Amino acid sequence: MQDQEQLKREIGVQGLAAGVVNFIVGAGIFVLPALVATILGGSSILAYLVCGLLLLMIMLCFAEMGSQVVVSGGPYAYIEAAFGPFIGFLSNILFWFGYCVLADAAIANAMADMLALKIPLLLDPTYRGIFFFIVFALFAWINITGVKHGMRLVKTLTLIKLTPLVLLVIVGVFWIELENLEFGPWPSSLSLGEAAILLFFAFGGGEGALSTSGEIKRPQFTIPRGLLLGVGSVITLYICIQLVSQGVIGPDLINYKEAPLAEVASRIIGPGGLSILVLAAAISIFGTLSGSIMQYPRILYAGGRKGSAPKYLAAVHAKFSTPYLAIITYALFDFLFAISGGFQQLAVISSAALLLTYLGVVLATVKFRLKNKDKTSDAFRMPGGLLLPILSIVVILWFLSQLAVRELMGVLIFFVVLTVIYLAKEFFRK
Repeated sequence: MQDQEQLKREIGVQGLAAGVVNFIVGAGIFVLPALVATILGGSSILAYLVCGLLLLMIMLCFAEMGSQVVVSGGPYAYIEAAFGPFIGFLSNILFWFGYCVLADAAIANAMADMLALKIPLLLDPTYRGIFFFIVFALFAWINITGVKHGMRLVKTLTLIKLTPLVLLVIVGVFWIELENLEFGPWPSSLSLGEAAILLFFAFGGGEGALSTSGEIKRPQFTIPRGLLLGVGSVITLYICIQLVSQGVIGPDLINYKEAPLAEVASRIIGPGGLSILVLAAAISIFGTLSGSIMQYPRILYAGGRKGSAPKYLAAVHAKFSTPYLAIITYALFDFLFAISGGFQQLAVISSAALLLTYLGVVLATVKFRLKNKDKTSDAFRMPGGLLLPILSIVVILWFLSQLAVRELMGVLIFFVVLTVIYLAKEFFRK
């Protein structure tokens, strides 16, 4: 399925892979090792393997859909193509607002908190608000002037934020004490589930790189390779970081929940390690935000073109050929929620929104397979037929079953409100 868009196709395999890595590797990796060790102890690596396998299965579904539905919008475009405008409307709002905007607002505040250790003025609401305005306005301007500029920034920041993490792994290998890596005890299903949920949310976000599908060169070739390269790189990096953290610190890792990697760096490098890792964490979040404002406005743009969002969002800049009004709107929402702080109450819904979006894409993959819809000779097909999609559905439902009743009710109310909005929109349109 292709659509005639006015956007330029300039993103290749490396650019897409960099986008995937940039979206996934955020602030979470700087605290994950201690949090997982607190739950699973010496068997922490199991959670990484479970989440890595699940993420690979889901991304294979994204790759198959992305090689067939090659228009902007990412997961929304796939779900809408399979299930129609109503489900498309729900998935569009659920993903870009329920997950993307709230997650951006959360990590923007996390970045401000980290920088406040060196710049105390950021604790003041006024200066904090000015900081947020500058950050989001800067990213909006860069991405309005062209996707090539935005992708160049994403590649640069991805390289900058990965460098200290990769160096920490390379150098840390020589500081590992093998007795600290002894496996065990075998975790219960409850504790493994708890750790896996935490990790899965931290692994999420890579699908955001597909929001620019309408600007990807040779999508049938680029999307599966870029996705798998990016996801495989992240899984490998996360496992190595966990092994180095456990190997260097040992059982005391659970005592450094605030900044476990900073403790690893301080033991390897010295007192300056703390400052280096705090700076690296800030750059990591900065890079994630830059990628968000490049990728996620394409979901609003796609919604505007399909009629599931206001039509003005489909406007393309005459000079730069970018969805400039969608970018401005998205950046404005990011800014408003970042300064309000209200996003914290919706953090659980944000996480659930991501899982539900993944579920929608996997179900779309099953429907396309069963109907053999839009099959093209060069479209990517994952091996194993429907086995991997069905396994993905079962595991995602298991993850969702871990939510509390109150959290499930919150998600249900969110869907009811969106349904009312859609029906009202259709009524007035007719």
